Amino acid sequence: MPIRASIIDKQEHIEQAARALKSISHPLRLKILCVIGDQDACVQEIVEAVGTSQSNVSQHLAILREKGVLLARKDANRVYYRVGDARTLQLIGMMREVFCGD
Repeated sequence: MPIRASIIDKQEHIEQAARALKSISHPLRLKILCVIGDQDACVQEIVEAVGTSQSNVSQHLAILREKGVLLARKDANRVYYRVGDARTLQLIGMMREVFCGD
């Protein structure tokens, strides 16, 4: 029986996928990404939606930004975040289908 072809064929793609999965594997970070979705959201909107402290949300936003999952832009005194790669949204959508039955 032949060895099955690799689903992800390049080492750089494997490493990129592993980084993305690792960065969103924390429950609060995943919830933040679900809240943001395909829109921009400011910190206060995210805090209200996830129901935890601003300092906690800010720490996790910093991790997601550092890993390249989120992009940030400043507008006056507010920082808005958005998902930086459409593939992350696809991944979250697939997880929603698998785990939530939607």
